Amino acid sequence: MFLAPKHHSQNVHPYLLHSGHLLLPTFGVLAAVGLMAALSLSLRTASIVSLNPDRLWDAGLFTLLSGFALSRILLIAGNLHNFLAYPILLLMVPSLTPSGILLTLLATLIYLCLRHLPLLDTLDAWAPCATLLWAFLALGHLAEGSDAGLPTALPWGLRIPPSQIHLHPVPLYAAIMAAVLTLLLFKQLPHRRQPGNTFALALAATGLIQFLLTFFRQPYPYTASTFALLDPIQWIALGMIATAGLLALLPRKLVTYAV
Repeated sequence: MFLAPKHHSQNVHPYLLHSGHLLLPTFGVLAAVGLMAALSLSLRTASIVSLNPDRLWDAGLFTLLSGFALSRILLIAGNLHNFLAYPILLLMVPSLTPSGILLTLLATLIYLCLRHLPLLDTLDAWAPCATLLWAFLALGHLAEGSDAGLPTALPWGLRIPPSQIHLHPVPLYAAIMAAVLTLLLFKQLPHRRQPGNTFALALAATGLIQFLLTFFRQPYPYTASTFALLDPIQWIALGMIATAGLLALLPRKLVTYAV
């Protein structure tokens, strides 16, 4: 297995600004730009599915803030001693976990119920916004040199010193496919036959893309035999595809509204 060391090089740019103790991480900047771009796009997609743009903006902002807050709460709860000793340092650690994602989804569902926002229409409107954000996050990973792939002889391979091996730039592949998917979803949204179609398409396409990208990524360091058959990301991708299929089969009257 070829592991890419986390070093600076001519191929990666982890910081937009590095002056003394002042650091401006490229990933953070691109993530912030992606969030604002996604929220701005939601104003347009809301109108397409006949939702109030301001209410969808508020719902999107609530989801983002909930994800940030809940992930930090879980991080602090699991590392209370370290938090009391080094609070700022711990809060700077990336902390988005499966548990945090599940809690965020639950909080968002409750919010949609309270605000009486149609669930499937909301998910349809958010679908191209989410893939747009994914494109920006992938560019952030590319800039910082993370999520590098397997060795390649292709001219666009990413090299991270001291290694001389060129690796597949998986984040670049992801960013390109996410951008293309965003355009496709945005064009499909006005022509959806029923609520949930765009969201199901986004789930299936994203799952397929993630499944295929694992063939270019470095193998996951397995810690249990449960994942011996497939990479964990592949299991998640298959789950997304299966969920999209189930959504397409469910009667819309059962899932049209969050309440």
